[in-house]
Amino acid sequence: MVPDYVSVLSLRDICFEAEIEETGQTLEENSAIKAETVREWIIQNPTCTNQDDPIDGVFADDTGLEIDVLGGVPGVYTARWAMMSGGVKDLTNEQEIFAANRSKALRELEGKADRGAQFRTVITLIKLSDGTNQHQNSVIQVEGVVRGRIAEKEYGTGGFGYDPVFIPEGYDKTFGELPAEIKNQISHRARALEALVKEIKSSYDQI
Repeated sequence: MVPDYVSVLSLRDICFEAEIEETGQTLEENSAIKAETVREWIIQNPTCTNQDDPIDGVFADDTGLEIDVLGGVPGVYTARWAMMSGGVKDLTNEQEIFAANRSKALRELEGKADRGAQFRTVITLIKLSDGTNQHQNSVIQVEGVVRGRIAEKEYGTGGFGYDPVFIPEGYDKTFGELPAEIKNQISHRARALEALVKEIKSSYDQI
């Protein structure tokens, strides 16, 4: 998906190992916080980020499940929804957290006819103006959305998070049941990345 002339570096490639505190109130804010934090790291740690070619952009994402009848909840709190109400003790095991979140979604929609929902990914791209990273930067945000509905119970064991309870539009199976190759083609992240690649290609076309 990424053009051949674009090289993507991981956080490990630039020696970034810190946890980024997600203090935003929206997916847009959290995505921007992550990208800006990494940008600052690049500026402050030129030795760690020294590459054959200068780093000319940083991008980061945030993703949430937005349930229609709940007004877009859990949204930015998707990953820790079950633990926010105090009804569930603090969990540290990732699989237990996922299971608790899915159970909460099913409880919240019990008896409700409207089970519409969507997964949404927001990517923030900070384009650095030159190799020194000191000049004014431009910020672009793109998003990818996959509409669907919440099932009445869990189906499938594939994927992660809410996948076993989310049925994407045009399908009768949850993300937990669908093959990974199908999910990867239609997912919110795939659509957000597609939008990001368009922005990158557009930038190179203008050079």
